[in-house]
Amino acid sequence: MNGSTPNAQIALIGCGMWGRNIARNLHQLGVLAGVSDLSQDAANAFAEAFETKALGFDDILKNPNINGVCIVTAAPTHAQLAIDALAAGKAVYVEKPLALTVEDAQAMVSAAEKAQKPLMVGHLIRHHAGFQELCRLVKTGAIGGIRHLRLSRIAPGRIRDSESVLFDLCPHDLALVAALTDQTVPTQVQCHGFSHITPGIHDSVTAQLDFKNGMTASIQANWLNPVKIHNLTVIGETGALVFDDTKPWAEKLTQFTFNVTKMDGVINLDRDQGVFIPLSEAEPLKDEMQNFIDAITTGQPPLTDGNEALYVQHIMARMQASLDQGTPQ
Repeated sequence: MNGSTPNAQIALIGCGMWGRNIARNLHQLGVLAGVSDLSQDAANAFAEAFETKALGFDDILKNPNINGVCIVTAAPTHAQLAIDALAAGKAVYVEKPLALTVEDAQAMVSAAEKAQKPLMVGHLIRHHAGFQELCRLVKTGAIGGIRHLRLSRIAPGRIRDSESVLFDLCPHDLALVAALTDQTVPTQVQCHGFSHITPGIHDSVTAQLDFKNGMTASIQANWLNPVKIHNLTVIGETGALVFDDTKPWAEKLTQFTFNVTKMDGVINLDRDQGVFIPLSEAEPLKDEMQNFIDAITTGQPPLTDGNEALYVQHIMARMQASLDQGTPQ
């Protein structure tokens, strides 16, 4: 990154439900410089609620004092908005998914490289204190080498008609796979899904990822389940870690130890009852916004950068191809 260290001044593009959460955090962090939306009424309401200005998108691009934008709009609009903002010299945060196609995602990453500006994708759970502690334990060998990842993101969610559950929920879990595997590319991706509400728009998907070293991962995402399940289980050679974001903070991360023995043709699994891992309570979205601010002010790459976004985008494309063709990819 070039230039002297700036102060972050960030505009929000998209005054919807999730945009409100981002606006709140940017306001609390003292960096919200304006809001914009196709609905002027929505922009005006946000401007009043968060003590800032309602601005047009072009006005944001032309304002030299605004050096970052958060794009929280419908997924089909992400690519062009991000490319325009990067071309105007702004750092860009894009709520997941980065894009709906690999081609659009690559164009966004290329635009960021050309502009020499940060491009960050909203893989929120990567910033969660529970997941970060889980990663630390895995990397220190607390459960031995990883054998299997099981990821479930199931809830009675807001059903969309412009993108499937694959693009809405799976980016979160694929980002966790990226972090835990150092972005190792799967040798095979197989995906199944169902469309119960809108024909052609999957509201439930399951996927199996196979890796060259024998590690596997299973992913389940569903908008229709009446019970919320946000769970990551990492099974290693000598134990397991369970990160359950629906639990209270004191119970979100659990470590299990086990030992597999074979004797006289009988396999025994000795395991304990699990131990809760202490965590410092924090708001992941505030930590995510702080990470974007740091990327603007220090020039350091954000935690969830364009490379991670492309890794996730390529696997989603293989999942979609498996859904469409009915074969592993």
